[in-house]
Amino acid sequence: MTLHRMLLARAEEGRPLRVGLIGAGKFGSMFLAQALHTPGLHVLGVADLSVATARAALRTTGWPRERVGASSFAKALAQGTTHVTEDAEALISAAGMEVVVEATGVPESGIRHALLAIGRGRHVVMVNVEGDVLAGPLLARHAAEAGVVYTLAYGDQPALICEQVDWARACGFEVVCAGKGTKYLPAYHASTPDTVWEHYGLSPAQAKAGALNPKMFNSFLDGTKSAIEMAAVANATGLTPAPDGLAFPPAGADELAQVCRPRDDGGVLHHKGTVEVVSSVKRNGKPVPRDLRWGVYVTFEAPSDYVARCFSEYGLVTDDTGRYTALYRPYHLIGLELGISVARAGLLGQTMGAAQGFVGDVVATAKRRLEAGEMLDGEGGFCVYGKLMPAADSLDLGGLPIGLAHGVRLKTPIAAGQCLHWSDVDMDETGDAVRFRRQMEQAFAPRRGRPQPKAVTA
Repeated sequence: MTLHRMLLARAEEGRPLRVGLIGAGKFGSMFLAQALHTPGLHVLGVADLSVATARAALRTTGWPRERVGASSFAKALAQGTTHVTEDAEALISAAGMEVVVEATGVPESGIRHALLAIGRGRHVVMVNVEGDVLAGPLLARHAAEAGVVYTLAYGDQPALICEQVDWARACGFEVVCAGKGTKYLPAYHASTPDTVWEHYGLSPAQAKAGALNPKMFNSFLDGTKSAIEMAAVANATGLTPAPDGLAFPPAGADELAQVCRPRDDGGVLHHKGTVEVVSSVKRNGKPVPRDLRWGVYVTFEAPSDYVARCFSEYGLVTDDTGRYTALYRPYHLIGLELGISVARAGLLGQTMGAAQGFVGDVVATAKRRLEAGEMLDGEGGFCVYGKLMPAADSLDLGGLPIGLAHGVRLKTPIAAGQCLHWSDVDMDETGDAVRFRRQMEQAFAPRRGRPQPKAVTA
């Protein structure tokens, strides 16, 4: 039975899949826009630190007034309406709740909410990829032990990439590389919230009119979000990052097979079985033809001459040897597609990708010379960007995770382009997120020479 038919059946039985959303930002709002039109899905509640923001999100996405405003979760459950609150814990604990969507984007909050949901027997859809990269392997383990699903969010690029990797492996192909596209130039690593809009071609006035968050958009531009998303893919699939992190090679859809193959075969990859982000612009700033800026891809190799001949017979675009090819999707629809993860978790008990090991990590790296005494401002800010690296290298280095590089003070000066260490900052080791991260490191610390698990995504 298809997901749609299963949802219809739940609607007909009068027991829709009941969902709670934490975080009513852009991703959450896009989910609400489609949840309104999905039979068999009941958004029991929306939690946000600003109730006004949550109500505005519902109003903007077309929710009728009579569907919103129940005075309690109990009434929302009985009436089939939606309760709005600032209390995320109350939402997680609400009677009837089945699936919790964590979309705050704050790593510490994501970990706390996920643990609360798992402890109360709720499935977790982790939009909060920042929290997933900080401690996802241990969250996924706790969920499995509790008999619930912990999953990445379909519609976001990591889950879509995991789906493509799973497709390739289930077809018997060796995955050579998997990743996504973005707009990248080396200078972007130094971008700050003050310079971000000029790179996007927007004026500050236009950005303000669109209520665009400069720090969030800067995290996409400066390479941090790409590193975080590829670490999530690595941890879910076992694909291992290159020692030097992401190279951001320029490549369009028709060049994927040629570029995203090993160096020994004429490509750019350090090794087979890795992750990479391709740029939509060349290093001189000129656009790449048929760019994949909004898309995702997987490159794979023919295991035999017969299969390579099939590639040719059926019109696949290959590299110049005819052995490497790629499957790609040009777009992702963010929260508009999130219902797939919700339905898969709530109806089938399946993930759309979840961390199975600690394979990739993202380490805070100085955007400029940083002085002792400076306060770090985290992802997308003025001080640091995130660099992808193998988890083993991060642990050897004592690298400071990007998810904890905010609200902490530097003890030592750091040169531009240098990775930060735990020992470089005054870190409160008693904080919940820090302690959970340390537990994750101990439980999943990779060992040199030990193969990482190749995870299934469904």
